[in-house]
Amino acid sequence: MPTRTVTFTAPREVRVTESPVPTPEADELLVETEYSGVSPGTELLIYRGEAPKSLDADETIGALGGSLDYPLRYGYAAVGTVAAAGDAVDDDWLDRRVFAFNPHESHFCATPDELHTVPDDCSMAAASLLPNVETAVNFAMDGRPMVGERVVVFGQGLVGLLTTAVLSSFPLDELVTVDRIETRRDLSRAFGADESVPPDEVEDRFDPSGPSVDGDAPGRTSGGADLTFELSGNPEALNTAIGVTEYDGRVVVGSWYGTKPATLDLGGRFHRSRIRLENSQVSTLDPSLRGRWDSDRRLDVAWDRLAELDVERLLTHRVPVTEAARAYERLDTEPSDAVGILFTYRNP
Repeated sequence: MPTRTVTFTAPREVRVTESPVPTPEADELLVETEYSGVSPGTELLIYRGEAPKSLDADETIGALGGSLDYPLRYGYAAVGTVAAAGDAVDDDWLDRRVFAFNPHESHFCATPDELHTVPDDCSMAAASLLPNVETAVNFAMDGRPMVGERVVVFGQGLVGLLTTAVLSSFPLDELVTVDRIETRRDLSRAFGADESVPPDEVEDRFDPSGPSVDGDAPGRTSGGADLTFELSGNPEALNTAIGVTEYDGRVVVGSWYGTKPATLDLGGRFHRSRIRLENSQVSTLDPSLRGRWDSDRRLDVAWDRLAELDVERLLTHRVPVTEAARAYERLDTEPSDAVGILFTYRNP
């Protein structure tokens, strides 16, 4: 059977191409993919032509060389079994279940240090969500929620729901999530949200204060959020996120808007409220943490969280890779019933 590879060729155009199965170099392993997970936010930007084409795909992932211009192979959540080993690699790797930050393709070669062994107690399907859980862990590390804080998460897609699950382990006063899709709000409560509301109700739910007359912080905490995460992918949501955030609160922007502009109203309450806007992206760690943390330690934490969460209920669709175009069309036009999509490779 040839290697099948998903390629974005133009806006809203996806093809699955075939090529010979590669032969591993002496220091490489050949992996036969069982599943690869779709990253709904980033891959929809690429599918719609809304990703900046001059930007590198990801400098931290060797398998994603080049820019985001078409034609483009993308994806970073492949799980499979080692099928062959190069002459310089220990045969103990053969038949091992592994995860790799690799594009959507049925066979690929990688060095041992580019592969991560899937724990025995973790299913292959669940392992495909490792990057999403790592992103959720990174958001929590950047937001640094404190005991007793009010936290709001905008967007309950795949990463938003996992972020809610991670945050629910903190001793917060309240964890509220926001999404326009009712089924996702239901999932959000199941993953630890105290309350989940549609976007048109969140501003009524929170009443942030401004500074006191002498310019200091309010004498008591009012009804705003101490910490807000904007993970919806919708630039318009960022204004609302700022609007529900308390004086001296923090807004962590985890969404990638691509080429979509974000128009912010910074001339009203924001001007006097000392609200901090912070970008969070999983490719790097906060500089203040780098003395004790690196990406390997953070990934270990993600594996631990993955083992604790019922993540497979987020995998709503399993689609043969040969029908990849249909999967992206569904995400684009019918997002209400799709949360996590897996491409399957064993039965084309």
